Amino acid sequence: MDSPLIAAVRRFNRTVTQRVGALDDEYMARGRPLAQARLLWEIGPGGAEVAALRVRLGLDSGYLSRLLRTLESDGLVTVGPAEQAGDQRVRTAVLTAAGRAEWAELDKRSDELAWSILAPLTEARRERLVAAMAEVERLLVASMVVIEPCPPGDPRARACVRAYARDVGRRFDDGFDPALSNPVRDEELVPPAGVFLLATLNAEPVGCGAVKLHPGAPAEIKRVWVSDTVRGLGIGRRMLGELERYAAERGWTTVRLDTNRNLTEAIAMYRAAGYREVEPYNTEPYAHHWFAKDLAPVGP
Repeated sequence: MDSPLIAAVRRFNRTVTQRVGALDDEYMARGRPLAQARLLWEIGPGGAEVAALRVRLGLDSGYLSRLLRTLESDGLVTVGPAEQAGDQRVRTAVLTAAGRAEWAELDKRSDELAWSILAPLTEARRERLVAAMAEVERLLVASMVVIEPCPPGDPRARACVRAYARDVGRRFDDGFDPALSNPVRDEELVPPAGVFLLATLNAEPVGCGAVKLHPGAPAEIKRVWVSDTVRGLGIGRRMLGELERYAAERGWTTVRLDTNRNLTEAIAMYRAAGYREVEPYNTEPYAHHWFAKDLAPVGP
């Protein structure tokens, strides 16, 4: 670890937690700590499924249940089966009339807190601070994305592949028909034949990629896709690097891929990542460019 970088992050965390009142027993003088206030805010006037709250806030089920019980005992929230879910196991948290009034008060005081941060600064410094906050938010979101192996038959993996097909279909000159493309079979994307990687943000799929480990031939990267919700955060480049590392760790020294001429951002990413254009190595009907890259050996 780089100690100066670690120290800088810790200083930032201390400053932010103090400035926004995260250390106060009564967040914004409303008689409850930040965790309860944040949960109340996330439930919102429209209510929310408990499972979704757990994922969105990254909370342990037991801790979330304790927070909800406290809000229930204060008369701010009711928790019960979702009326329209058709499944008694799906629980929903809904604000009471008192809860909605408290939510509105939190909304007002949150605006006041934000202004108290901006007010002491000049107009130019306010703009700098807000721009810096936006950049920090983007980078924090990027750091929250998890990339890990996933069975290609998993519903989340299927959803990503369908999103990939819709995305490229909008961009290719003549659309995209998976039946006409060279097949990528599930059995080719499970070890030891290969792997399918899934990118998730708060447990929701936001990207994917796969690599096929061809015996006696270069590995082949397929189906790299990133959702619009996280584009521009470096997730595509990170996915590419993870696929390369997976192949290198298993002894492959070269990786290659094909792509369509309309995927200009992807082409730029491949070139920036060290890929060189090569002669066609397959008969993929949607490909106009073929790339290859030599992989550095991975030590034990």
